[in-house]
Amino acid sequence: MCANVSSAPSIPAPATPTPATPAPGTGKSLTAGLALAFLGSIAFSGKAIIVKLAYRHGVDAVTLIMYRMLFALPIFAAMAWWAGRGQPALTRKDWLGVLGLGFTGYYLGSFLDFAGLAYVSAGLERLILYLNPTLVVLLGWLLYRRGIGWGQAAGMLLSYCGVVLVFGHEAHLQGANAAWGSLLVFLSAVSYAIYLVYSGELVQRLGSLRLVGLATTVACLCCLAQFALLRPLSAAVVAPEVIWLSLLNATLCTAAPVLMVMMAVERIGAGVAAQTGMVGPLSTIVMGVWILDEPFTVWVAAGTVLVIAGIFVFTRMARQRR
Repeated sequence: MCANVSSAPSIPAPATPTPATPAPGTGKSLTAGLALAFLGSIAFSGKAIIVKLAYRHGVDAVTLIMYRMLFALPIFAAMAWWAGRGQPALTRKDWLGVLGLGFTGYYLGSFLDFAGLAYVSAGLERLILYLNPTLVVLLGWLLYRRGIGWGQAAGMLLSYCGVVLVFGHEAHLQGANAAWGSLLVFLSAVSYAIYLVYSGELVQRLGSLRLVGLATTVACLCCLAQFALLRPLSAAVVAPEVIWLSLLNATLCTAAPVLMVMMAVERIGAGVAAQTGMVGPLSTIVMGVWILDEPFTVWVAAGTVLVIAGIFVFTRMARQRR
């Protein structure tokens, strides 16, 4: 799948293209695929809203992500088992790759994202994460000296200007907290971009569903171990609302959209599914205003338009270069 289908490091859908990308479907298949892609993108976007709601009950990032991963663990373990039926056993090299990608892309990316959401709005968080495809290209340029076309560079510049615009508005309201939270979320996006850059070989060997199931299982175990090391057992006693929100996060905003986006790609292809991902930032901002009472100003609107337009130009130019 294309990296910008969800741009959500907190256990997003597998985002590295498989060797063969299915062609867009027609008729009912096309309609169903578009519906699945839209619903999957919106469900992913709801993660930030749920996290912000949970923070209102006095829980910290370490405890909150522990509960989210605790509920997600059996789902992703079952996914890994299902995808691995009848497949060759993993080699030592495969396991090292899964451990490294699970730690970097899903554990570290998820934790940094959760920590950043304590300081920034859900809308700004989603816009920063939406820059993920540009980070993948930048890492490719730094690590492998892959070229960046002028069209791609123009799209990147446009999208980053949009994020800076929204960040500047939020920093004016919240001060240093906005800078710290934005840095954490940006590092989260970088962590997931590293996963995308290095996961290609494993995806081809294991398959996207099996790799996601295994890597997220590793991330879940890391989050549980982190809580055990950093918090006393009494810290697990939280408000009932936190439990229910975490359960909702693990199912509706984690496991369900992974499957919906994968089913969408089977029906309409990765390219079309990726374009529907543009509804993600918009839905997060709408839900943030509606549910969290986050301010929606002309600066937020202008920044959002710039980011979405920039990523659209960037992805379009990237496809033309292939």
